Amino acid sequence: MSENSPATLSLPLPLVASREAAVPIHCVARGGLDALDGRVPAAALRFARAAGFEGKPGASLLVPGPEGNLGLVLFGVGPAEESDAYAFAALSAALPAGTYEIATPLGPAEATAASLGWVMGRYAFRRYRDEAPKPAPLLVPPAGTDLDGVRRAAEATYLVRDLVNTPASDLGPEDLAVAALRVAAVHDARVNLIVGDDLLDAGYPMVHAVGRASDRAPRLIDLNWGASDLPRITIVGKGVCFDTGGLNLKTGNFMALMKKDMGGAAHALGLAHMIMDAGLPVRLRVLIPAVENAVAGNAMRPGDVLTSRKGLTVEIGDTDAEGRLILADALAEADEDKPDLLIDFATLTGAARVALGPDLPAMFTPDDELAAAIAEHGFEQRDPVWRLPLWAPYDKWLESRVADLNNVSDGGMAGAITAALFLKRFVTETPAWVHFDLYAWTLKPAPGRPAGAEAFTLRALFALIAERYGA
Repeated sequence: MSENSPATLSLPLPLVASREAAVPIHCVARGGLDALDGRVPAAALRFARAAGFEGKPGASLLVPGPEGNLGLVLFGVGPAEESDAYAFAALSAALPAGTYEIATPLGPAEATAASLGWVMGRYAFRRYRDEAPKPAPLLVPPAGTDLDGVRRAAEATYLVRDLVNTPASDLGPEDLAVAALRVAAVHDARVNLIVGDDLLDAGYPMVHAVGRASDRAPRLIDLNWGASDLPRITIVGKGVCFDTGGLNLKTGNFMALMKKDMGGAAHALGLAHMIMDAGLPVRLRVLIPAVENAVAGNAMRPGDVLTSRKGLTVEIGDTDAEGRLILADALAEADEDKPDLLIDFATLTGAARVALGPDLPAMFTPDDELAAAIAEHGFEQRDPVWRLPLWAPYDKWLESRVADLNNVSDGGMAGAITAALFLKRFVTETPAWVHFDLYAWTLKPAPGRPAGAEAFTLRALFALIAERYGA
């Protein structure tokens, strides 16, 4: 991997402590210009009205000062409960270089969100473009900002985006392992790698079966951090570095974005970085089965029967449903350890995107209390998830005539649910397990979210883990 590896976590933030010559930013609710009367010069209000500024959320207006300089900035905001987590990204992406401060009083949560949004507005994936970034406008963080939290969330999100945006030519299974090693090195974590045919001897036959047709050997990445007597958190991430569909080959339009099929692995590393950076008192384990689902003479075939790590036999109904196979072996390994909390991330099904769209990850868990806590933290962090049911009657749809189960259901209905039910077969000992089926991608740009890779659920899950295990 090159020096500008997507596993680099050092992130210079466009934040500054000095208020010297800082241009004030005044937040304005829609139709709320009159509320600024007496707080800004009368000439500034006249200018804003003449310019037709109405305080539409996300809109901004640069107001000149008496010397022809930039005197102040007006920024439209919506109600706190409706505002985007990265709303202030619209300003940091648009304002000229200089120093700015938010003159409108904000509470700690809003101050932190504003600073994080400002940082996220500077994200761009430039690895393959020979262009220097424009000078960044600098923000004086508002009073009450959790600066460590802002840095931590920004680093994790940048990491996820950079990994997912990197094409498979530069991010195969070995490169993903190097990325995990670099994250581990920052935090003095330990990493064990099981590569190629050693996966068979170690008991990960489905990871091997999915990845064996590629000339880039499959592997299991096993990262460990923290003392063994602490509460145990295990994170599993789907690491399909490219998915051709195997012998059930995808057509070109469905293959175009398959560099992002390791988005679950990227999320696992992003959340792990946040946990380790905060020094939470937990024993953390990250398991990433890293493969490329390729086509060759030794590729698995539809109708093949694989024996999983758990001992269950699986008939291959579709070689393009490979992510659940590698996750099953990794989840079985995690389940043997009986962690206090088991989380898995996967870009698993198109069905979840049809149901919830690209921006709302599907959450599955048999634990009602855990589901409610994650949903609550998602709302508070403006990092939402939506629970879908592990609907037991659909479990029979995974029946096979020749094996314990099939890797796909008949007919294709409720695809996200049946995929989650497949994974549930491999988690039998862990008291709290949650599965996220996410897209890891943004189709249409929004403030702080350029089209391309995106991270979901990280802030919500970090808040949950910090609350449960942070003491």
